[in-house]
Amino acid sequence: MLLSKPLNTGDLNGTIFDFEVVGDVLPKHTHDETNVHITIVCKGKIKAYSHDWEKEAIAGQVMDFRAGEPHEIMALEDNTRIINIIKKFGGVSNDYNKE
Repeated sequence: MLLSKPLNTGDLNGTIFDFEVVGDVLPKHTHDETNVHITIVCKGKIKAYSHDWEKEAIAGQVMDFRAGEPHEIMALEDNTRIINIIKKFGGVSNDYNKE
């Protein structure tokens, strides 16, 4: 069973997903420019895939998704946890090279 809960802390928005058993799936979905995300694997292992690619990631790794890219995420280990963080476009730039 896939469990989810929202993550909303000011400018940081997303969702925490807990995959209880191997094979639990976050069904295929697509994002537009307003809600495209990165995925942080907190615990376990996942496989993300689409019609022409697939990638695996383990705890501590990050996956970066593009807008308009349909994808599905499947747990490869029991008790896997991921956090999807929405990328914020058009925000304030953090240019650390400015003097």
